[in-house]
Amino acid sequence: MMAVAAKTRKKLIEVSIPLEAINRESAREKSIRHGHPSTLHLWWARRPLAACRAVLFAQLVDDPGSCPEEFPTVEQQKAERDRLHRLIERLVPWEASTNETILNEARYEIARSVARGRGETLPPLVQMKPQAIIDYLQSNAPPVYDPFSGGGSIPIEAQRLGLRAMGSDLNPVAVLIGKALIDFPPKFADRKPVNPEVNELHQWKGAQGLAEDVRYYARWMRARAEEKIGNLYPKAKLKDGKAANVIAWLWARTLPSPDPKARGTHVPLVSSFVLSAKAGKEVVVIPVVDRAKMTWTFEINDKPSKADISVAKNGTKAARGANFTCLLTGAAINDVHVKAEAKAGRMGVALMAIVAEGQRGRIFLPPTSSHEKEATVDAPEVPEIDQPLPNDPRNFWTVPYGLDTFAKLFTPRQLVALTTFSDLVLVTREKVLADANKHWSGAHANDIRRLAAERVNDFETPGVMRLASERFD
Repeated sequence: MMAVAAKTRKKLIEVSIPLEAINRESAREKSIRHGHPSTLHLWWARRPLAACRAVLFAQLVDDPGSCPEEFPTVEQQKAERDRLHRLIERLVPWEASTNETILNEARYEIARSVARGRGETLPPLVQMKPQAIIDYLQSNAPPVYDPFSGGGSIPIEAQRLGLRAMGSDLNPVAVLIGKALIDFPPKFADRKPVNPEVNELHQWKGAQGLAEDVRYYARWMRARAEEKIGNLYPKAKLKDGKAANVIAWLWARTLPSPDPKARGTHVPLVSSFVLSAKAGKEVVVIPVVDRAKMTWTFEINDKPSKADISVAKNGTKAARGANFTCLLTGAAINDVHVKAEAKAGRMGVALMAIVAEGQRGRIFLPPTSSHEKEATVDAPEVPEIDQPLPNDPRNFWTVPYGLDTFAKLFTPRQLVALTTFSDLVLVTREKVLADANKHWSGAHANDIRRLAAERVNDFETPGVMRLASERFD
């Protein structure tokens, strides 16, 4: 490397970046599901990976206009700036996140600017090995620190660009997301899985081994859960007599009608009866009312008219807030009545529709007594979540409706499922450790045990929890 005089230079982001390409790819990310970090947890303020990758790059790469010794004319500066813009345009698509050729070009450009600021000159890209570029960035580039890391978009993109990445967050869910995305994968890079079905001949690269283990133990845990509580989740019976897996059970809250004519019958509080609003595939719920007997049931209309859809959009909602209309008599149900009945413990639920898995998409089915019965299980006692919700109307809106503990936010069947999976997490952890001891030995098995211990300690400690890749410490 040849030393030259160092100086402060403008960065590319201070002059121009290809916003149209960045915006386009950021918007496109919303429709990407397979393999995208957002599928790990739908964090509400997640920043688009495309934007984070582009901004980090542009913050660290010098603008050619600040490098007159290399680009003396305006034309040369524009040509170089256009080249960097084209690199960003190739860098921001989701497909580029695993394209080492493009990522290595981006890392080199960052390293070249870092070297320029240090009064050094790097060899040409073709003469540098990819790891040498990363090593240079690790030693000399400024670290990227996100004090409110949330969904982890900034640290993960910094890491992808070869930079030292650190983040912190007060929310333990955010910390867990960060650890899963940023902290753990590098610790298991290029290592084979520990599960007993591992293919010993496969060449495991990057986090492939870890990903395979996650898939295997998730399947194992799901199978154990199905053995325990599978009977609570029956299949749906289709019109042709075949059975189909249920995707969701859709419920409606119910309350006793305030109209004396209804004789205390529970009526549904539904904001909309539209189940699918996709053009050409509209599906709505049709309430069937018998006013002589003061009863009602739900049916499914998968070929609704425009008038049917218009009516279904309003459900039993009468106005903003908790204001509804009695399905049986048309009487008004105001928010005072709703809150009073709910607080008195008289709020109920009724199965409104069943969503099943079909060969060509979702199938909406009417409720059945058997499916409704399977959901009426005894709720387990869970002291950890049977805690009062904060009486904070700005952020917790369920308390005035009698849903004043965390446990009350879930149905009994949901609580059974949650506690079953929570218990199985500990069982699965022991199985992972046992399999690791069986298939691995020495330092790597010790790494597994140490990380397992760290994982427990992290969430026993309150306050700010730091995440950072071990390889970047």
